[in-house]
Amino acid sequence: MGGFQIGPGSLSPVIKYLLIVNGIFFVIQGLSSFELTRYLGLTPALFFSEFPNLLFQPVTYMFMHGGFFHLLFNMFALWMFGTEIENSWGGNKFFRYYMYCGLGGAFLSLIFNYNMTTPIVGASGAIYGILAAYWLLFPDRYLLIFFVFPMKVRWAIPLFGLINFVAAGPNVAHLAHLGGALVGFIYLKSDWRWSVLGNRFKNLRHKQKNAKLEKNRHQAEEVMQKVDRILDKINEVGFEKISKEDRIFLEEASEILSKKDK
Repeated sequence: MGGFQIGPGSLSPVIKYLLIVNGIFFVIQGLSSFELTRYLGLTPALFFSEFPNLLFQPVTYMFMHGGFFHLLFNMFALWMFGTEIENSWGGNKFFRYYMYCGLGGAFLSLIFNYNMTTPIVGASGAIYGILAAYWLLFPDRYLLIFFVFPMKVRWAIPLFGLINFVAAGPNVAHLAHLGGALVGFIYLKSDWRWSVLGNRFKNLRHKQKNAKLEKNRHQAEEVMQKVDRILDKINEVGFEKISKEDRIFLEEASEILSKKDK
């Protein structure tokens, strides 16, 4: 019998490095002034006024955090929900997805909060993308709400998002959360759609190839029938007495027959 286990297990490679990098940023952030948070966080008004000098902010903001518990919650959610996704997808795809969702949160914040002077910080946009992926991939899994009440993922994650939206204070970057979740949802749906289209394209090519093979085999059968008639004629009158057209046909027949399986 297996032992009791809380969570998805050991750290996967990309998540391990994300935890380390976020931890390093948090220590540097704690040792520095507010200006570093404003500079490396996503400050929309500053981003546009200094454009294009701060193009790094949509990336660096997701490694900055507003406090220890902000960091702890995000990293716990990353480990809890992201580990199985990374193990399923592989590190490269998981990291791309994580960054796309974080950038999606930054994009939505910049569009709708373009004059905001308070820095937006945190990996929450990327984390909400992870939650969206978990919701799509494992809807019938059970989560223990408050570590007590079991609830399916298909209901638990939307409930969590609703509670966070209603109960969170005014300093929560809801647009970053929404942007990360939307980009994750669109990315995954598009990825699946392209997979379906890719399979349909492969099936179409397979059908076309089979049709071509069938046509070549049918042509080969007709050629063989005529070759047999010419060979019968040769047996009767000799090769020298068959027509020029029959001789040319025999020379071309070998080339035609070689194409029947191509």
